[in-house]
Amino acid sequence: MVSRTRKDTLAFASVYMVLTFILASGLSAGFIPASDEGYTDVGIELPPGSSISQSRQTAEELRSVLGDVNGIAHVFCVVGESGNSGEMDKSKMTLVFTPMGKRPSQREIENEVRQKLKLVAGARFTLGSENDGLNVIFAGDNADALNSTVTAFEKELRTLDYLNNIKSTASLQKRELIVRPDVLRSAELGVTASDIASTLRVAMSGDYDSSLAKLNLDNRQVYIRTYMSDADVSDIAVISNLRIPTQDGTTALSNIADISVGNGPAEINRYDRKRYITVSADIGSVPLGKAIEDAKALPSMKNIPESVSIIDGGDAELMNELFSGFGVAMVTGVLCMYCVLVLLFKDFLQPISILSALPLSIGGSVAALLFSGEELSLVALIGMVMLMGIVTKNSILLADYAIMNMKEHNMPLTEALLDACHKRAQPIVMTTIAMIAGMMPIILGFGGDASFRRPMALAVTGGLLASTFLSLLIVPVVFKYIHGIWKRSFRQN
Repeated sequence: MVSRTRKDTLAFASVYMVLTFILASGLSAGFIPASDEGYTDVGIELPPGSSISQSRQTAEELRSVLGDVNGIAHVFCVVGESGNSGEMDKSKMTLVFTPMGKRPSQREIENEVRQKLKLVAGARFTLGSENDGLNVIFAGDNADALNSTVTAFEKELRTLDYLNNIKSTASLQKRELIVRPDVLRSAELGVTASDIASTLRVAMSGDYDSSLAKLNLDNRQVYIRTYMSDADVSDIAVISNLRIPTQDGTTALSNIADISVGNGPAEINRYDRKRYITVSADIGSVPLGKAIEDAKALPSMKNIPESVSIIDGGDAELMNELFSGFGVAMVTGVLCMYCVLVLLFKDFLQPISILSALPLSIGGSVAALLFSGEELSLVALIGMVMLMGIVTKNSILLADYAIMNMKEHNMPLTEALLDACHKRAQPIVMTTIAMIAGMMPIILGFGGDASFRRPMALAVTGGLLASTFLSLLIVPVVFKYIHGIWKRSFRQN
């Protein structure tokens, strides 16, 4: 009868672990839980070449649109990127919220801001950090295959209703001047491509600082930079008449090169010497893991040319590194605990019965996160690491007392385990109650912003509840089986 009960207990434990894996498969993966910082940033990007006045006008329009959003107290905007005169098409707006308790949560405010951003045309917006949300990097040496793949993916990505502000660096086209030197004519006159490039650079943006004339004042030097006006730069006839130095004098640019105006990428980025294009989207309140999974299920992702490769970027890259790193950390932690327990009990088998409580706690953590609607994020993983130490300590209390009964009081194995469960249940339950009591204010959202720490509290609470009750049931059974194996191995009665 006792043997049958032990087998039923192990069967129950097996079913429990299978259910744990099933529940874990339905748990959404995320990176960092949303927190209420009291402010958020909105990045504004106009078409390349836009003026500072256009950026200011768009920022003012956005400010007026956001004026009726509940919870925004102040708006601070920086038009243009400081120190780079070529980035006047980019701006940054900071939205400062009213104090907590007098407004909706940051997530609710940001969701309303996303709807308001759709009312402002002619600009791209980024809510929060540039690395937040979905970022997929396509890399390849074939520019045509790369652009066609990105175009198809971006089009299909718009079918996912929960994504906002979908954009890619491939679509940033800028008007540019194209100069194609006549190789034979240039060689006859002794003109190199470098000579043409230097003349155009000096004419359009001025020479390098080291080569400029300087006006010496009492306390500083002022660089004297001369270059063509914006009107002349836009006039091909003026550019065609630029004088290029030759071996016998000078000649007009039109005599040694074909000049035209076209469109090209605003910037060309490379990753591992391969040209790449980034596609990004704002995922809102949807878990990052779900967004990545849905994006990879699109037809364009399954039919990628051989010359194009995919690289996870932004939070997706960090999340993959984090999850793999935490997996290694957990395995290493379990091995270290096993080694310490071997030294403590001077036995290689009994530590296995103590560590058998660890999988029982994981099931409780997964169930708590799933039923509360939280993601398996960085903070939840930290809670599971904390849980490992507490659960192992409870199992040590149980196993150590049973071994003491057997050695010092000569109790039979079954009686020693029953006495250990009876005597050690109280401190184990008290530890669980104390830990859960400390986590309840975070779970209920009392005090400051508890949304960031809530997944950790749920993981610890769920794991403790499951392991406390199941360890008193399953650990003694595993202990008895391990002890039987040890006796048969060393032929002891």
